[in-house]
Amino acid sequence: MSPLPDIEIKYTEIFINNEWHKADKGKTFPVINPSTGEVIANVEEATRTDVDKAVEAARKAFHVDSPWRTMQPADRGALMRKFAELLRRDIKYLAQLETLNNGKPVHDSMGDIGLSANCIDYYAGWVDKITGETIPAGNGHFLYTEHEPVGICGQIIPWNFPILMLAWKLGPALACGNTVILKPAEQTPLSALYCAALIKEAGFPPGVVNIVPGDGPECGNAIVVHPHVDKLAFTGSSEIGRLIQETAAKHHHYRVSLELGGKSALIICEDADLDYAAKVAHQALYFNAAQCCCAGSRTYVHAKIYDEFVAKCVELANKRVVGDPYDRNTEQGPQVSEEQFNKILGYIEAGNKEGAKLECGGKRACDKGYFIQPTVFSGVKDDMKIAREEIFGPVMSLLKYDCYEDVIKRANSSSFGLAAGIVTKDLTRALTITKRLHAGTIWINDYNTFWNQAPFGGFKQSGHGRELGSYGLEGYYEVKTVSIKLA
Repeated sequence: MSPLPDIEIKYTEIFINNEWHKADKGKTFPVINPSTGEVIANVEEATRTDVDKAVEAARKAFHVDSPWRTMQPADRGALMRKFAELLRRDIKYLAQLETLNNGKPVHDSMGDIGLSANCIDYYAGWVDKITGETIPAGNGHFLYTEHEPVGICGQIIPWNFPILMLAWKLGPALACGNTVILKPAEQTPLSALYCAALIKEAGFPPGVVNIVPGDGPECGNAIVVHPHVDKLAFTGSSEIGRLIQETAAKHHHYRVSLELGGKSALIICEDADLDYAAKVAHQALYFNAAQCCCAGSRTYVHAKIYDEFVAKCVELANKRVVGDPYDRNTEQGPQVSEEQFNKILGYIEAGNKEGAKLECGGKRACDKGYFIQPTVFSGVKDDMKIAREEIFGPVMSLLKYDCYEDVIKRANSSSFGLAAGIVTKDLTRALTITKRLHAGTIWINDYNTFWNQAPFGGFKQSGHGRELGSYGLEGYYEVKTVSIKLA
């Protein structure tokens, strides 16, 4: 492991009303470098009192006569574009910070930040296009609708794409004119806090965006149950998503959107180009150290090509470069935390015990840090733990099928429905299968490509609501109907 770059940690406090604050209870929590297991910094730990202050600031900023609410849409868009411009200006520092805190290769962090800026720009273009409609009424009436911001939005984001998930959440909320209390994951708060400084520099009025680092049970729960939060958006595990929805329902009714876990099926057809298909499967699973909710973690391979396909997947896994995330040649960094590291090794052990064949990997990689070797299991059955549960780690499960009717049924048997993929030369076959798969996104001859203009979200226990595109705006505005009796 090469020496880590000397990165100054500039912001570790709570951001409320465009100001930095110490935690009300005076507590901090350590932020760990997953490449070494060492503490990077201690961050102020927001609790219920701090969330109350953030909500009050957001309420003040949302007042009907506030600078934010009376701002022209074009000016709101200009602030968003300025924020995107600042992300691009500081991309090198942010990428190093993201890699230090999250562990992903620095070139991947650079890509994430570029995508984040593009996302903010995309939604900046929507600010003057969120329109209602006139509705034919007759009988001497004029009838129309208008769209208004929901209000104070609580947003809780995960640790696997810290800046990108911040952009996915802030973009539509700000475009619609809402104010925000955002909680970054406790594992990865540093880049979100730096973004808070950029939001202030861009010129956003105080209270429009507030960032409160803290844990889930205290800080996250305080946002979920707060009586003045009008909308809650969460990205994370299905277990926590279910708990959030239950908790929110017990306290008060508001909008909840959930982007949750997955166990996505990738179907490799017998006519596929094997070299290309193996590369798609490799990227579908190992992208971001397999810490991706839509990872292609169940790879179904036709029996006619199964053995040869397994060999190609093993070859690619063995060539994958794991290690120093600041090395430009590195393809896979560490898992985000010791907890995740141990959880993934437990899944590998379960795969061995239940009779899957370990083709390669399965152990720690590197002397320190939370690195895991790219792992491939063949002979996986649908009832095995590694085929049923979301691993969120670099463990490829290769399952065999004989006919398409069978593989469609098996692909749909999961309680998740976030994404799926198909690799084939036969477009008719691909579209026929697509019509029958229960998933929010289907990739054909590709995987893990995302578009700001295209919605993303899941079926079944993978959540509800959509992010990105025009669909991503729908959870952030209210529809008001106005009926006028004409003289």
